[in-house]
Amino acid sequence: MGDYDENTAFLGQTGPYFWTTFFLLNTVFVSTGFNGLYIVFVGAAPKHHCLIPDVNLTEQWRNAIVPFMVVDGEEVRSQCSRYRLDVVRNLSAEGFIPGKDVNLTNLEQERCLDGWNYSKEIYQSNIVTEWDLVCDNQWKVPFASSTLFVGYLVGSLISGQLSDRFGRKKVVFISLGAQCVSVLLQSFSHSWRMFCVMFLFVGASQISIYISAFVLGTELLSKTMRVLFTTLGAFLFYCIGYMTLPWIAYAIRDWRTLLAVLSTTAVVYIPLWWFIPESPRWLITQGRVEEAEAIIRDAARKNKVEAPPVIFKETGQQAMPPSKKFTMLDVLKSKNIRCITLMCLILWMAINIGYFGLSLNTSNLSGNPFMNCFLSAITEVPAYIVSTWLLKKCPRRVLLSSFLVIGGGVLLLIQFIPRTLQYVAVALEMTGKFGFTMAFSIVYIYTAEIYPTVLRNIGMGLCSSAARIGSITAPYVIYLGTYNKVLPYVVMGSLTIASSVVNVFLPESLNKALPETVEQMQECQGLCSRLKKLKYVENGARDNSSIQRGDKSDAQTLTL
Repeated sequence: MGDYDENTAFLGQTGPYFWTTFFLLNTVFVSTGFNGLYIVFVGAAPKHHCLIPDVNLTEQWRNAIVPFMVVDGEEVRSQCSRYRLDVVRNLSAEGFIPGKDVNLTNLEQERCLDGWNYSKEIYQSNIVTEWDLVCDNQWKVPFASSTLFVGYLVGSLISGQLSDRFGRKKVVFISLGAQCVSVLLQSFSHSWRMFCVMFLFVGASQISIYISAFVLGTELLSKTMRVLFTTLGAFLFYCIGYMTLPWIAYAIRDWRTLLAVLSTTAVVYIPLWWFIPESPRWLITQGRVEEAEAIIRDAARKNKVEAPPVIFKETGQQAMPPSKKFTMLDVLKSKNIRCITLMCLILWMAINIGYFGLSLNTSNLSGNPFMNCFLSAITEVPAYIVSTWLLKKCPRRVLLSSFLVIGGGVLLLIQFIPRTLQYVAVALEMTGKFGFTMAFSIVYIYTAEIYPTVLRNIGMGLCSSAARIGSITAPYVIYLGTYNKVLPYVVMGSLTIASSVVNVFLPESLNKALPETVEQMQECQGLCSRLKKLKYVENGARDNSSIQRGDKSDAQTLTL
């Protein structure tokens, strides 16, 4: 393929073509912000207690039939039990007064046999109130959240190979259509099982959009615009959708209407098909050089520069045969790629546990859930801006390790904050979210820069798949808070600190051209390559020693 950046250097680093492509691709990420975390509201559990049927009870017994219990030092009404209705009805009929004539602690309790009464102060309806996902069925909420991330896993596995085979552009727009249909069908779910199945398709289509559009932008834009796109661009536009979501949910309190409205946002992307080009880098790897040159010449016309008669001079000799197709097995063929991929998998897994764990936890914080979600989203804005500036000047390896330590460290401190200073704990959690967001934005561009063009989408897909293992467990990590409030923070903080150590051994990619072939990637400096060099030096020293022994033997022979 030759040096793509060198062959297209005449386009410059900025210009109308790059800026137009930059903004059009970034608008795609807004839809992922809309549809990524609506489970925070759709799956939130409002205040509830056992439903008391319309039976003959005095007002005093109707108020006393639900027992009180102490939770985190506060006395609240029980959400999952009540005093036996038949006993209370008899006591009420006989004229006994609760707490005066009858010691309530001695009364037998029973489950909420007639259902629950839910507060409509915040939500008119959601999946919790519609299908009674509380108490014994409370596990179904984190399970539903996990199905989204299982969809992420499925989409990560197939989207990379599909876009490497059929093109980045086609996969982006097909995934947009699939996301629109999946969310719309989910709004018509007649059961919790159907909701979970459709949530899986939502996740698969959404991550396919993200990965394919991310790789497409990485390969279309210049070096300068690439850093801007992969940090301040892609993530900030995702954050715009994320910040808008709580206000849409605030205006639409019914979950079915909310999902139907969110699904329609994908319609606005249909005209973009005629304005966003395919990746010239991918076209060249497929042997479609003429199509790639046509896109570059159109870019030159828009940037008002003159293109040379032949753009890819070395392509004819070095282009990959069109019949050559790379798969996930090619990642295992090289020891260097295997080691780098393993370290990337660990990083992505730990970062996603922390990022999605804190994002899903906003509904459990004290205060208004809509405002908490907005604050969680707006915390990401300075992280994206700072990361954009730092990535231009600072080594990726140092940056990533630093913010992993910050994100994990503050979470470990939360357990030492007293209950009377909850606002301090919230501030620390938002600081942790800032650190995880920084790490999240850095690891995306870092990974994209490490892998070559022929394996980039597969590599990103594998890393994203490993990240899904982390995000699938994230709802259950948050669920640990029902047993101990600080336990989720201890788990997330410890994993993050450990992953920062792994990051030290990855190769540095600052100020280096994107590798195009597997051979160029193998030249990257990492732990495996250093071990390989060490082995090479040892073998060389052994050979030199043999030569010296041979020379000495020859000299002795000549002396004799």
